[in-house]
Amino acid sequence: MTARVLIIAGSDSGGGAGIQADIKTVTMLGGHAMTAIAAITAQNTLGVQGVHAVPTDMVLMQIDSVESDIGVDAIKIGMIGSAETAAAVAERLARPDLSGAPVVFDPVMVSTSGSVLADAATIRAFEALLARAALVTPNLGELSALGGEEAILAYGCALLVKGGHGEGEMVTDRLLEAGAGEVARWEAPRIDTPYTHGTGCTLASAIATGLAQGMPVEPATARARDFVRLSLLDAPGLGEGHGPMGQQAVRNDGLFTGPALNQVTLPAADYGASVAFYKQMGLTQIVDSPENGYARFEAANGVTLSVHVGGGGAGGATIYLESGALDAWVAYLARRGVRFDTMPKDEPRGWREARLTDPAGNRLCLYQAGEYRRYPPWRI
Repeated sequence: MTARVLIIAGSDSGGGAGIQADIKTVTMLGGHAMTAIAAITAQNTLGVQGVHAVPTDMVLMQIDSVESDIGVDAIKIGMIGSAETAAAVAERLARPDLSGAPVVFDPVMVSTSGSVLADAATIRAFEALLARAALVTPNLGELSALGGEEAILAYGCALLVKGGHGEGEMVTDRLLEAGAGEVARWEAPRIDTPYTHGTGCTLASAIATGLAQGMPVEPATARARDFVRLSLLDAPGLGEGHGPMGQQAVRNDGLFTGPALNQVTLPAADYGASVAFYKQMGLTQIVDSPENGYARFEAANGVTLSVHVGGGGAGGATIYLESGALDAWVAYLARRGVRFDTMPKDEPRGWREARLTDPAGNRLCLYQAGEYRRYPPWRI
């Protein structure tokens, strides 16, 4: 079942942080994102130009609408809007219908650009949310404002102390639990980039998605950290200030705990003929090692395929390549001299496919699945 994650946070008109970052993160990690918008901000990469707190009754109405129909497996709380809303949300989440859903609380106080997003009264009202949280994810400044590690752990929640706002070339994140102290820590080189808007939102939402999927806190946090780092490295480079991250570019199955396919190696008999064939198919050659009888190709979705002369008996594999325009692709290849065993035809399972054989005798199925595709196009 798809994990259902309720996000209670503010909207970022620039799309870098807030519910916009949350939705991208939950979606890319395989969850279903739902929102209760607590504040509306006018902001971009240079700063926050305006903040409007959504009335408390409207925030609660959004929560009730989601819970009464779709259901909730985990909750992420970010920018809360007002002290009144903080208290009301904490009370609502304590009711039986939501009390079993783990809460990840990111106590947002200041934006990446330095704008204040929570006044003193709202920060004081965070106490009720701390008491409801399974995990709290403050940066170093927020940790100090909330009274430090022991003060937060006294509420019985776990605490992730984020080191991104610290000094030095290494970033250290520490996971602590009430009564146990530090249970895990992660260190990694600091990524030097201005595109850091939404890091805290992304991390908290990624952890909440993991919890909704049944993961324990520690592995959910480890996966979330990997997701954040890849998002920083894949930032699209938008804006003149603290730009958005690249959540939409993180399609690496290595983030997940199960086995993930990286590439397929096919035995080949004739190196030159096999290389020419797969280049003609439209794959990009990224390794050319004729002295070793080895070539590697990359598909448009990032998955790789290799051919290896001397790597075993040729002709025993079937490779599936998907296209959204199968007939046009096959016609193009046929004009270039590629011979097909069967031309495109509709199959009972809903696919349309054509079949051919490579120079080593390996079988290829070129197909168009449409709505019958079992997996996203970027995952084999």
